[in-house]
Amino acid sequence: MLEDEQNLVKKSKDGEVEAFGLLYDHYLPKIYRFVLIKVGRREEAEDLTHQAFLKAWQNIARYEFRGYSFGSWLYKIARNTVYDYYRQAKTELDIEDADDLGWLVTEEDAAADTEKKLNLQQTIESLKKLKGIEEDVLIMRFVDDLPIKEVARTLGKTEGAIKLIQNRAIKNLKKLIAKEL
Repeated sequence: MLEDEQNLVKKSKDGEVEAFGLLYDHYLPKIYRFVLIKVGRREEAEDLTHQAFLKAWQNIARYEFRGYSFGSWLYKIARNTVYDYYRQAKTELDIEDADDLGWLVTEEDAAADTEKKLNLQQTIESLKKLKGIEEDVLIMRFVDDLPIKEVARTLGKTEGAIKLIQNRAIKNLKKLIAKEL
């Protein structure tokens, strides 16, 4: 969580663009990564992330602190933005777009890098076959490293429900990956 985050939110509510800019700078990589995994294409992810932050700025006056980070609210907006996008059009991840996920691949050896990209591609394709909430929980927990409490708040579920969903999602993901092999 950002230091003085609630102070920045208050200033943003008062119309201070610079304060919202600091929140934007802090949360942009996390929200973008979440959206990119959900939609699979860099251009769409950039557009949808921009839309999510624009919606946040336009609705900042409605934000209320309830013991969770501002990021929880942003994830909820981003998640809804992605759902709206899928209601309008369906897209799939191409193998060429795996390069957009380079922040997940750190191996410099070309053969190992290619194998990792293929494994990452298979994992993302399997992840997309999960129920929407299972996919969301796994991305928030293991890609964005959010605590269970924050995931629960973002998704409007109890912490116990998130733990169950996470457990079920991991089992389902393992089954899907095993089928692909």
